[in-house]
Amino acid sequence: MFRILLFSLLLSFLSCNNSPKENPGQEDWISLYNGIDLNDWTPKFANSELGVNYKDRFIVEKGILKVQYALQDSFHGNFGHLFYKDSFSHYRLKAQYRFLGEQQVNGPGWAYRNNGLMLHCQDPKTMTLEQEFPLSLEAQLLGGNGTEERPTANLCTPHTHVSFGPKLEKTHCINSNSKTYHGDEWYEAEVLVLGDSLIQHLMEGQVVLEYSKPIVDAAELDKSLFTDGAKIKDGYISIQAETAPIEFKSITLLDLCGCMDKKAKTYKNYFVKHDSTKCEY
Repeated sequence: MFRILLFSLLLSFLSCNNSPKENPGQEDWISLYNGIDLNDWTPKFANSELGVNYKDRFIVEKGILKVQYALQDSFHGNFGHLFYKDSFSHYRLKAQYRFLGEQQVNGPGWAYRNNGLMLHCQDPKTMTLEQEFPLSLEAQLLGGNGTEERPTANLCTPHTHVSFGPKLEKTHCINSNSKTYHGDEWYEAEVLVLGDSLIQHLMEGQVVLEYSKPIVDAAELDKSLFTDGAKIKDGYISIQAETAPIEFKSITLLDLCGCMDKKAKTYKNYFVKHDSTKCEY
């Protein structure tokens, strides 16, 4: 009996040591903001230096990340973006959001209930003082006006072009096939980004737009920093401030780039791109 028990314990020990300590299928989503402050984020507004939170447009209040505008304030071309500290190449990104409140006075008509999850952004340090929008792929978030049809999770391409199938598309904004989301309710948008091979926009878990092969359109950029036609495989994430008040309840990310060695403790079976520096044994 003692030998049988000893053998069972030995098998159990070997089993534990021959497999990763963490559940390889458990998804490690991270929250991109801490619900307290903007310590992991950096604002950049047109005609303001990097790091200046112009008129406190971006705030965190009671755990909600807000883009806000004072009633007496008027738009003067100061589009803004809030950049997360790290860059990514392969990931899933989810955002719970709602449009709430009135658009800023003199805001452009197209910016009514308009924000965006800006993907594969250039490093904000490379933006010029006057630059209104970063090089990026915008998963555009639009709210309805209560009557007209207005799809969301569209694509806009500041300083970029993408391909739909084999065709290079140079149209700046492309509508998705989503329904219209009216009112002040909370909704969840998601994107799947796989480097430059595939980008999908999703609403309510359904793919509403898909494209690939993003490249640089350097026509209005510093040619010493950007090459026209260069492939875009990674970049920063930002959200916008372009005259529409909006609230984000959560912005979470699942990194799909990590250790793909099954012998490592940090192996996850959902990774799609291997990074040996993230392997722990």
